[in-house]
Amino acid sequence: MSKELIRLEHGGGGKLMRLLLENVVIPSFTLQRVKGGIGLPEEDDGATIPIGDSYLVLTTDSHTIKPIFFPGGDIGRLAISGTINDLSVMGAKPIAITSAIVIEEGFHVQQLKRILKSMNDTLMEIGTPLVAGDTKVVERGGIDGILITTAGVGHTHTPILDSGLKPGDLMILTGPIGNHEIALLSQREGLKFETRLKSDVAPLWNMVEPALKSGRITSMKDPTRGGFAGTLNEMARKSHVDIIVREKRVPVDEEVRG
Repeated sequence: MSKELIRLEHGGGGKLMRLLLENVVIPSFTLQRVKGGIGLPEEDDGATIPIGDSYLVLTTDSHTIKPIFFPGGDIGRLAISGTINDLSVMGAKPIAITSAIVIEEGFHVQQLKRILKSMNDTLMEIGTPLVAGDTKVVERGGIDGILITTAGVGHTHTPILDSGLKPGDLMILTGPIGNHEIALLSQREGLKFETRLKSDVAPLWNMVEPALKSGRITSMKDPTRGGFAGTLNEMARKSHVDIIVREKRVPVDEEVRG
């Protein structure tokens, strides 16, 4: 990739992104995990740090989206939910969140307040505090409005990994697919629908926690970049299994099908 330029597809969660990570990003770092933990080589949703007979789970993610506000959510809810869910799918109870916010010169203060309120409301849904942060302002045109990076710490006794699938496992979806993408597209392109389709972006810990208590969860994933199909491919590749998908059983709302 020495003469190749970075393309949008390199951040899309598919094959190009995997090649960028495996050929450029990950090999750049010598120390890639804490002893006894999960780290960069596993390319999971976060890293694990052994603490006695349990683990801290650490994850980080940057969020930029257009439009910033969309039906059912905004960049603030997306940022908090994404980090909470990355911890949750690794089987970790979210303990604390930090955030770094980069704001473009000229951004409206009222819009910033709206985003911060959304972040707080999302955290309150699961009772997780935001304990530290950083705020920067860049010159007009330096970024497109606002960029939010969040990091999260969680705790678990049994980490759940992408590579945990076993033959005979059944795949369970927590809801219909495609709602978030269509809600964004409709807002971005000015499309009109007879029904008000909304993004389903939400923190999932309150749903994941009781499922973990069953002791039967082998692997979990929050399908963001790459979508549902990309997520299944990644889990299958890491677990060395094949996944059979019966298309008619995949829940898709009529508004999304249309």
